[in-house]
This record gives sequence, C-alpha cells and structure tokens, in this order.
Amino acid sequence: MDCNRVFVSKVKRLTIVFALLIAFLSIKIDTFAQVDSAVVPVDSVVAGSAEAVSGEHGAAKHGEEKFEPTKVIMEHIADSHMWHLWGHTSLPLPVILYTANGLEFFSSGHFHHGKQDYNGKYNNYRLEEDHIKVVGADGKIDEEASKSVLDFSITKNVAAMFVAIFVILVIFISVAASYRKRVGKAPKGLQSFVEPIIVFVRDDIAKPNIGHKYAKFMPYLLTTFFFILFNNLFGLIPIFPGGANVTGNIALTFVMALGTLIIVNINGNKYYWKHIFKPDVPFWLYPIMIPVELIGIISKPFALMVRLFANITAGHIIVLSLISLIFIFETLAIAPVSVAFVLFMDVLELLVAFLQAFIFTLLTALFIGMAVEEHH
Repeated sequence: MDCNRVFVSKVKRLTIVFALLIAFLSIKIDTFAQVDSAVVPVDSVVAGSAEAVSGEHGAAKHGEEKFEPTKVIMEHIADSHMWHLWGHTSLPLPVILYTANGLEFFSSGHFHHGKQDYNGKYNNYRLEEDHIKVVGADGKIDEEASKSVLDFSITKNVAAMFVAIFVILVIFISVAASYRKRVGKAPKGLQSFVEPIIVFVRDDIAKPNIGHKYAKFMPYLLTTFFFILFNNLFGLIPIFPGGANVTGNIALTFVMALGTLIIVNINGNKYYWKHIFKPDVPFWLYPIMIPVELIGIISKPFALMVRLFANITAGHIIVLSLISLIFIFETLAIAPVSVAFVLFMDVLELLVAFLQAFIFTLLTALFIGMAVEEHH
C-alpha cells in the first residue's frame, strides 16, 4: 500500500511538471509571436533605409541570437563530449572511437565546440549535435561510415559518474578505517553521518522485505542506494563538478535495472520459478498466466528504469525552465520570482534525490524478497 501511494503521488507530480512545462512553452511561443509581430513594421522601415544607405543595420539585426529555452534545456540535460564550466569555457573530454581500422583516441577540444573538423588517424570527424560523425572526401557527413564507428568516449555523464564513484570511495574507505581504529567506540565524524543511513537501509529496507537472508544482498543494496543518492545530489550542483544529468540518463538506469533483473532471477528459488511456470491456478489458465508472469519478470525492472529516469529528468527540466523565464522576458524584474521558484524546486529536488534512491533500493529489496521467499 505504501509503495502504491508513493507511485500515485509521483505520477501526480509528473503530471503537474509536464502541465507546467506545456504552459511555460505556450507562454514562450505567445511572447515571441507578439514581439515578432510588433517588430516587423519597424524592421521593414529600417531594412528599407539600410538598403538605401549602406545595409549595415540589417547585418547587425542578423547578428542577434534569439534565446531558445527548449534548445538550452535539452543541451543541459543531454550528455555531451564537453563539460561546460562557465561562459564559453568548457573542459574537453577524451574521445574513444572504435572504427573498422582500429581504435582512435583524441581530445574533444580538437572540435573547438563543433566549429572545426578533426582529421584523425583513420577518418575525418565532425561534432554535430554532440554526436561524432565521419566526414567524407566531399566535406559532407558520411552517414554509412558514421554508423560503423562505435563511440566509447568519456562523456560528461561518464566523467560525472567517475567523480561520484571517487567521492563514494573516499568517504567509505575513510569510514572503514575509522571502524578499524575505533572498535567498540561511538561513531565519530563521517561515521556518525553514514552509520544511521546504513542502519536505515538494513533495518527498514533489507530486513522487512528480504527476511533472514538479507545480509547476502546488503552490499548490492547499499551500493545502489549511495550510488543513486550521490549522483542525484551532484546533479543539483549547478557548477563543475556537478550539473550532469547522470541518473536522468536512460542508459544508466537501464544498466541498473538490468543488474536488479539478473540478481533477482539468479537468486530465485524453486518456489519463485514454480509460481511463474506452474502457478496455482487451473491448468487451462496456464496459457494466460505463464506469459503474464514472464512479462512480469521484465516489467518490474523496466518500471525501476523508467521511474528513476523520468523523475530526475523532470526535476532538471522544471528548474531550468524557471531559470529561463529571466531570459525569455528579458528583464531582471522577473528574477526574484524565478529565483524563489528555483530555490523552492531545489529544496524539493533535494527531497526527491533521497526519495528516488530509497524507492529504487526498496523495490529492489522487495523483488529480491519475492524471489527468495520460502513457502511453508
């Protein structure tokens, strides 16, 4: 019942988020439509004068860049071969490509933010919409050759994930050392911060859902919980080394859900498999029940994957949408309202960061408990 309530509340929240996003986009379109209609006559007059005199004013108008919130938001939540630091400064990341002729290593800085092609060892490459493409002899992108290139680059999300893993290792190696030095003593420092969370995962997640076999799965549950939590928290930091949308990447949530799928089914006992292939229903219902149970094996981790991806991505989109209001209205008068909403959403996202780590770990423990449960 608790899980259902949490799920229903999250669905309602997602609905509100998308409704706000649609309303925001509608306001943006209307605003620009009004601005364009108001400017057209003036532009016509100015353009006419410019053509008569020198044409310089027309060139200046073309130089102005219109702010596109959708493009900016999608660029921030998407993965990238650069890690933006500030202004026009970005941290180049390693590019690793597997081609038919062999591996290629070079820095994404050679692309100069996508303004230049890079002549590699085997091909000429171009960065287009943060995807690396092969350029043919005619200077155009060779789509067929691009499909044969596998990209194993260290992207922004991968680098952010490494940062989170490094921080996790530093914290837990330090805590482990403290436990060795302070045997039988009260926790101190990082110990006193981490120990209640570990006890919470053990006593409120693992034990009630898995039973007496919980200890075997504690390393996986703790790793999952802290990995999601730290990446969620780093995602809330607007500047380097934060700002990446790691847990809002469907590839990462897919791998995490796949890990849960494997662990659940490897540890499934005979009662678990009997429930799937020989359920306690009349045999003439088997053609219906067995496919339903087999689909259930996939749908459970699939729900884990989509829930984490959708919640984190929606949170990033709404925060960036609120910040974009300042640039859409082109006035600082709206800034206090936007900043107030952003602060409110950041506090809410802080709660969501813990909540999503908790839900993913809780449901994983629940699925494991269903697979290892003994029938009496």
